[in-house]
Amino acid sequence: MRIFIDKQSPKAFHALLQTSEAVRAVAAEAGLDRTVVELINLRVSQINGCAYCLDTHTKAAVREGETAQRLGVLAAWRDTEAFSPTERAALALAETTTHPTDAVAQEAAYQAARHVLTDDQISAAIWVAVTINAFNRVSIMSKHPVRANRGAPGEESGVTVTGG
Repeated sequence: MRIFIDKQSPKAFHALLQTSEAVRAVAAEAGLDRTVVELINLRVSQINGCAYCLDTHTKAAVREGETAQRLGVLAAWRDTEAFSPTERAALALAETTTHPTDAVAQEAAYQAARHVLTDDQISAAIWVAVTINAFNRVSIMSKHPVRANRGAPGEESGVTVTGG
């Protein structure tokens, strides 16, 4: 069984939580609504395969009014018209932040974002992606559990650990 590094090193995890709070504030100040932030959190968590963060941020997106259809097609967002230009630009930045080694894709995402997002929004979207990538690593390396939701639709699952 792995140690939960958030519990083992609470000062470091608390600093990450503080960073996350600051990033949420920056995103709000830049005009990125909470739905866009949750879409970034979900897309990065999909790429990284972080079940705990997917569970956490799916619930958060639903609380913000996100639809089952959009959540269902998020992994293929480029192949649908369900996402706004702002959301598409933010998602492209999130993906290239998660896989920064593809310089061509990175430059294309950045240039496309410049046509849709302000400099503050670009910065905020990248910071959201950076932060959720860090939370993904904490939860993946700790193997934070996600328990099956046995309640009514929309009820919280039996997740017992803080993370993502």
